Amino acid sequence: MAIFLAVVLALLLVFITTYLYNFRKLKKAIDQFGGPPALPIIGNAHMFEPKGSDFYAQLMQFIEENKESGIFRIWLGPVPVLVVTNPEIVEIILSSSKHLDKSYVYKFLHPWLATGLLTSTGDKWRMRRKLLTPTFHFKILDDFMTVFNEQTDIFTNILREKISNDKAFDIFPYITHCALDIICETAMGKKIYAQNDCDSEYVRALFKLSTQIQRRQKSPWLWADWAYFMTSDGKDQKSCLKTLHDFTDSVIKERRKALNESLGDTDITGTEPAEWDKDRLGLGKKKLAFLDMLLYASADGKRLTDEDIREEVDTFMFEGHDTTAAAISWAVYSIGRYQDIQKKIHEEMDEIFGDSDRPITHDDLRSMKYLERVLKESLRLFPSVPIFGRVLSEDTKIGGVIVPKGAQAVIVPPGVHRNEKYYPDPEVFDPDRFLPEKCAGRHPYAYVPFSAGPRNCIGQKFAQMEEKIFVASLMRNFYVESIHELEDMLPCGELVLRPERGVWVKLTPRANNIEQ
Repeated sequence: MAIFLAVVLALLLVFITTYLYNFRKLKKAIDQFGGPPALPIIGNAHMFEPKGSDFYAQLMQFIEENKESGIFRIWLGPVPVLVVTNPEIVEIILSSSKHLDKSYVYKFLHPWLATGLLTSTGDKWRMRRKLLTPTFHFKILDDFMTVFNEQTDIFTNILREKISNDKAFDIFPYITHCALDIICETAMGKKIYAQNDCDSEYVRALFKLSTQIQRRQKSPWLWADWAYFMTSDGKDQKSCLKTLHDFTDSVIKERRKALNESLGDTDITGTEPAEWDKDRLGLGKKKLAFLDMLLYASADGKRLTDEDIREEVDTFMFEGHDTTAAAISWAVYSIGRYQDIQKKIHEEMDEIFGDSDRPITHDDLRSMKYLERVLKESLRLFPSVPIFGRVLSEDTKIGGVIVPKGAQAVIVPPGVHRNEKYYPDPEVFDPDRFLPEKCAGRHPYAYVPFSAGPRNCIGQKFAQMEEKIFVASLMRNFYVESIHELEDMLPCGELVLRPERGVWVKLTPRANNIEQ
C-alpha cells in the first residue's frame, strides 16, 4: 500500500511540475505582447463591464490603444488570451489547417449545440464539414429563394400597417422575427409564424439563451457547471434548453415520418441532395429543408442519428438567424442614415424591377452590384460575430515570439476592419471601398465577417442571399430614415453584434418618394 501511494504521489508531482512548467512558459510568451494588469486567478475578468454595450466599447478602446501592433493579451480568469486585429497575424491563425479547434469559451455552447459543426473538433469536425458542404449547393439555395421572398413579403406587409401613424419605431424586432421565420422554414421545414406570434415560448427561449451564454463566457466564477446550474441563470437555462430541444426533437420525428412515407422503399442515404430527382422520389414541388437533407445524409455509410441531426439543426438555427438579423439591422440603420447612398440603391432597384412587384430572382441578385457593396461595407463596420476564437495546436511564431501550443487566440473583426492601412478613414461609411479596383491588392484577411480559411462560415452564401433579398424588398417598398446617431445605438458585443437600443426608423412608402 505504501508503495502504491508513493507511486501516486510521484505521478501527481510529475503532473503538477509539468503543468507549472508549461504554464510559466505560456505566460512568459503571452506577456511579451503587453496588456492590462491582471489579478491572480480572476485575471482581467474584474475589469470587464457587465453590460454588452459597455463591454464592446471597452474592448474597442483596448484595441485602439494597441492598434500599432494589432495584438495584446488579456487574462480571462486563469486563461491567457491573445486578442488579434492585425490581418497578417489573423492569416497565420485562420489560414492554418492545424489551428482548427475553437477556444475554451465555446464549451458553454455545448449544452445547447453539443458538438455540431460550430463547436466540434478534430476528425468529427472534418467529417461533418465534408458531409454538410453539399447541402449548401446552389441548387439547394434555389429552393430557399421562395421562402426568402414569401417571408419578406409578410415582413413588408406588416411594416405597411406599422407606418400608418407616421411615427418612428424600432424595426429590429420585426427584422429578427422575419429572420427567425426564414431559418425555421429553411432549416427544419417548419413554419413557426414568429412574425405573427412574437411572444412564442420558442422565440423567448432562443433570445434568452443567447444572452445567458455570453454572460457566462466572460465570468470565470460561472464556469463550473456544478456551481452555474445552481444559480437562477443556470436553472433558467435548463428550462430554455428543454424548450428548444423538445421542439427540434418533435420536428425531426415528424419530418422523418413524412419523408419515409414519401420515399417508400427508395434508399437515398448518402446521396447528394443537389442530385435528388424530387419528382421520382415522390417529393414533387416540396421545398427541401436543411433537416430533410440531414435525414438522408450518412457518414462512413451510416445514417446520422437523431442526436447528430439535432446538434446540426440547432447549430444552423443559432448561426443562421441571430447573425443575419443583426447584419440586416445594421445595414438598414446605415442606409437610413446616409440618404445619398439610399438614393443610389433606390435607383438600382428601379432599374432592375421598374414598377413591378414580382419576386426577386437569382439574376436580380447578380444585378444588385451597388447594394452588394453597401452590405459589405455595413459588415465591415458591424460584423455580425464580433469575436471568434481558436486554440493554437502547435508552437507558432507570432510577431517574433514563439507562442506555445495550447494558447488561446481571439480574432476581433470590428478591429481588423478598422485597420487604417487598408481602410483610410475607417469610421466613414463608404461602399466604394468594395469596388473591384479598390479590393485589388488588399490583404485577404483584412475583411473577415464570415471568418476565413478552412473553418470559414459554411452558410456564407445562404446569409448573403438572405440579406440581399431582405434589404432589396425593403428598398423596393420604402424610404427609410434612421433617427439616431451611432453613439445613441450602443453596439452590444455579445454572441452577435446587435444594437442595444434597437434600430429606430421612420418609413415612408416608396410610391411617394421615387423622385427623391
